[in-house]
Amino acid sequence: MEKKRQVIVVGGGAAGMIAAISARRLGADVTILEKNPRVGKKILATGNGRCNFTNINADVGYYHGNNPKFTYSALSNFTVDDTIKFFEKLGIAHKVEDFGKVFPMSDQASSVLDVFLYELNQLGVNVVCDANVKDIRKNGQFLIELEDGKVYKGDRVIITTGGKAMPSSGSDGNGYDLAARLGHTIIDIFPALVQLKLEGPFFKRLDGVKFVGTTEIIHNNKSVAIDRGDILFTNYGVSGPPILQISRKAVELLKAGQEAYLKITIMDMMPIEELRTFLKKRWQISSSKPVDFSLVGFINKRLIPVVLMEAGINDAGRPVASLSAKEQERIIDILTDWRFKVRGTRSWPSAQVTAGGVDTREINQDTMESKLIEGLFFAGEIIDIDGQCGGFNLQWAWSSGYIAGQSAAL
Repeated sequence: MEKKRQVIVVGGGAAGMIAAISARRLGADVTILEKNPRVGKKILATGNGRCNFTNINADVGYYHGNNPKFTYSALSNFTVDDTIKFFEKLGIAHKVEDFGKVFPMSDQASSVLDVFLYELNQLGVNVVCDANVKDIRKNGQFLIELEDGKVYKGDRVIITTGGKAMPSSGSDGNGYDLAARLGHTIIDIFPALVQLKLEGPFFKRLDGVKFVGTTEIIHNNKSVAIDRGDILFTNYGVSGPPILQISRKAVELLKAGQEAYLKITIMDMMPIEELRTFLKKRWQISSSKPVDFSLVGFINKRLIPVVLMEAGINDAGRPVASLSAKEQERIIDILTDWRFKVRGTRSWPSAQVTAGGVDTREINQDTMESKLIEGLFFAGEIIDIDGQCGGFNLQWAWSSGYIAGQSAAL
């Protein structure tokens, strides 16, 4: 009788758990080594605790990295439909919300983790927690050494340690060191889906101001990334879903020594000509009102003094009738094209995902197996692939993890 495949999964996050399940279902003996006291910690934080576990629009176009097309095979072989069916069988009824985001009907990330734990237990996957992997060597078999000196042996190893984003979840970048020691190239890592730090003296005054608008990254006076939604000013710059979506482009430019500017359109619900007509009429009707008060009811009150200051109007208490045509234009300009120099991003604790990672040129995209070491596999965030906000990163974890688990078991 043929000996069962011994598969060791290093990292018990989203990719690791699904890899373990898919390998075990094909008959392999599977052990998960997780450094945290419990598996799946990061899942609990996703989707604001609701777990946006996939997106019905997921395809190659929503991913970044040196070669986003690397995702094509895994996403085609374990699709969004496959993901939804996989979770339905585990007990997760789903619902689709704005922009194709898929959530559990329960609105609880904990229910996703609960069904994973149940399935791992039912299948007899050996889950070892508080197991911090110090080294992986191959000497015929793989030898996986823990910090406490204990050694596990396996025929196949799947590294699913995640990246460096959200270190509170246990992501400390250890997987990159393990992969590098095994001979793999690591593409420079940096925080992605992260808030932007901006230059300007007034952010403390704007801290907490939220509005719906359009935001763009501008380079050499051209828009290179754009998104729309809830924008939140903070004491260091800006946050909000559209900021996270376009942050990667800003970081790429800064890393290349280039300048990046953020353009915010506060008033994006009407064309500029329509806005100009609207405001001129408003100012005409309320010509005796102070300039600052003339904008109350039109934009967020806390934005008004800063917008006027940026437009070069320092005596905001004078009547609207005294505004020159040039001053009116400057106000309109700030409302439709307010620009800030990007000076950086928040650090790893604030980032939702890691950009960069194990070079995809060294991984077989059909199996997730290393091209350098037979029997070594990678899945999830450790690979140089990161997705946009909205369930795309978890879909990559499921697809790459499922394929890696299957391939490792065969």
